[in-house]
Amino acid sequence: MTQTEEKKLVLIVDDAPANLQIVHSILKDDFKIRVATSGAKALDLVRAKPQPDLILLDVTMPEMDGYEVCGILKATPDARDIPVIFLTGKTEADDETKGFEAGAVDYIHKPFSPAVVKARVHTHLVLREAREQLAHQLSLINNELEMAREIQLSILPQEIPKIRGLGIAARYIPMSSVAGDFYDFIVVDDKHVGILVADVSGHGLPAALIASMLKVALAAQSQHAFDPGLVLAGLNQSLCGKFKHHFVTAIYVFIDMEKKSIRYAGAGHPPLLLWHSSTGSASGVLKNGLLLGLFPEETYSVAEVPVEPGDKAVLYTDGILEARSPSDQEFGMDLLKGFLESNHNLTAGEFADSLLDELSGWSEHSKEHGREDDITVVAIDFQSF
Repeated sequence: MTQTEEKKLVLIVDDAPANLQIVHSILKDDFKIRVATSGAKALDLVRAKPQPDLILLDVTMPEMDGYEVCGILKATPDARDIPVIFLTGKTEADDETKGFEAGAVDYIHKPFSPAVVKARVHTHLVLREAREQLAHQLSLINNELEMAREIQLSILPQEIPKIRGLGIAARYIPMSSVAGDFYDFIVVDDKHVGILVADVSGHGLPAALIASMLKVALAAQSQHAFDPGLVLAGLNQSLCGKFKHHFVTAIYVFIDMEKKSIRYAGAGHPPLLLWHSSTGSASGVLKNGLLLGLFPEETYSVAEVPVEPGDKAVLYTDGILEARSPSDQEFGMDLLKGFLESNHNLTAGEFADSLLDELSGWSEHSKEHGREDDITVVAIDFQSF
């Protein structure tokens, strides 16, 4: 210990004055010492400031034994982190087990060995300091993650575009504080809109940082928003060379309310899902090129699908298809189609919320917690033209 370091405070609790004297003599040169001859007095001293950094607690005391005192300390929020070492003459395994269950971190057996007392007190003070440092670092990390979450949410659309005859709803649920999913819109006018849904491989901050790059990259594609192939090719060129261990899947659709059509292209992404009012059935449309961010010269072909009033389109990330039941069964495309067929009469917002409820019931997780992947869904109602 250097001269500038303040001595740690140790509370010694024992109803036998001789034991107090022995332990005090062992520790007095290295630590500040308080003593208590009963459990009640020990609790009073713990409530006083400054609190002890460590407590040496006799097991066998009248009125209130060490187990009871330790239990009270561990149930007290501002005292539960103080390490408690039991002082005892008992050596039975059951006695030690009872002490650890009460919350003690260690035992020192009587008669006391000065070397053992010093070593164990020092060890548990060092461990407590390390735990406090880790807790502080974790708090800083959590604060930074919260800031990252707020920043990421700020780059998502703050409102849904208003397109004549069209109902749009979007839902975004990150697996953790930040996510690799992303969605955005390119609004051309009140009859034309482009919609992007993307999914970065992996989770957490690396995926979230790449997802944030898509905001700027998509804005740069606004001049050819009408051509999904060019939009995805432009995104791909923007992302290539920016990262090594991730990739991006994406789907982009351009809705033309004048031509009554959807133009669609994908990059390694799950199919566009459509409900056809004319047939009363749902189907997937798959027009995929390679993943974004890997091959700078990749091109993306486009499919054009006519739509009519009553039709519905669903864009989503694979967190929906890969949601697992407790029996490890994936939700999958067939169940998603069936859900759309059974709920096609819902509005876009009602459909998106009902789908999330269905997934929660399927996986037995809440909407917000316990998921194994990020989830994004954009539902589109074609109401009139």
